[in-house]
Amino acid sequence: MTALAIETAAGGGTVGSTGFAITANGAYGARLVRNGGDGDAWFPERWTLDGPEPYAVPLPGNQPEEPDTGVLPMADGRVLIHRRVADRHTFALLYPTGPATGELPLGAVDAAAGALTLLPPSPDGSCAYALAAGPDDSALWLVAGGAFGPELVARVKGRCSGGVWLDRTGRMLALDRDLDGRTKAVAIDLERGGEVTELLQITEDSDDRLLLADADSGLILIRSNAPGHDRLGWGVLGSTLPVRFPECLRLADAAVTPFAVQPGLVLMPESCQVALRIDAASGSWLGIWRPAGRHLHQLAAPQGWLAGSGLWTREGVLRLPYSTDANPCAVLGVPAPPDPAPAPAPPPVRPAAPKPVPLAQAPLTGRRQPTGDR
Repeated sequence: MTALAIETAAGGGTVGSTGFAITANGAYGARLVRNGGDGDAWFPERWTLDGPEPYAVPLPGNQPEEPDTGVLPMADGRVLIHRRVADRHTFALLYPTGPATGELPLGAVDAAAGALTLLPPSPDGSCAYALAAGPDDSALWLVAGGAFGPELVARVKGRCSGGVWLDRTGRMLALDRDLDGRTKAVAIDLERGGEVTELLQITEDSDDRLLLADADSGLILIRSNAPGHDRLGWGVLGSTLPVRFPECLRLADAAVTPFAVQPGLVLMPESCQVALRIDAASGSWLGIWRPAGRHLHQLAAPQGWLAGSGLWTREGVLRLPYSTDANPCAVLGVPAPPDPAPAPAPPPVRPAAPKPVPLAQAPLTGRRQPTGDR
């Protein structure tokens, strides 16, 4: 299962929520919520997603959290919390202990490192990383899973953002690096001291960002201005084939952002279902698309959807978490819709008898290559 933590909309059972993140294996989710009956009392909440019915466990600490506190679920059911305390960024693991919340401090990073942002959950589920982006370089910190508290694992030239895992082990991480006035996706090898290699360059002058990647099929979703303005495109990791920019993913007056790819389809990138969040002035709704289908299905999202979050099963069912007054912790399964049937082909026309062409006038070249968006 593949999912990213993306800013979410308000749920029905709470006044608001900041972000909902899901572990790479789909077992747990976590978010920061605010209880409508207690003013600005923010607290972490863990969702268990791999049982017969999803359920949420509140993890309040000794005092309310700040609304910009970061939370991230771990594969063992604990929740990483990132707080800004005076001149430090502190990290701890939270877990339920009966009626109370247990807390295991992990250490701190000096605030002089800059603003730290938690990256999406690592595929191995036991480590967590944070990115501190400065004007000239960026620092990658291991904030959970290390031996001695937070560790600086890589320093990358340029201002970095994003964060997409490229494998199932948590070794290869992609970041979007702004350097010399251009933004390009680069790969960071965490087992080779943060070695940086170029990952995505459509043209020398384009801004090419990586939004999503699936390790099984190699499918990647990108955003680039190589076509002349920002477009959503897709390609295959490590392939020499060009990136394609489907016209169906280009909507007027709406932003389209992918958030989950169907896993398990090894070497079948064109068959992967992709879930997209569509945002417009009228609200947010759901899009489902696959490269081979060339059609964007637009569907109403469930009421209280934690917009921009969800995950695919290997069988092609999209699971969307949502929260309402009646169901404060719930998941809706959406099967992938079938693609429209292709238009019937016109009946064959019997060709006229060919006329001989003098050899001197016979065309030797000129067969046109097929073109078209996918």
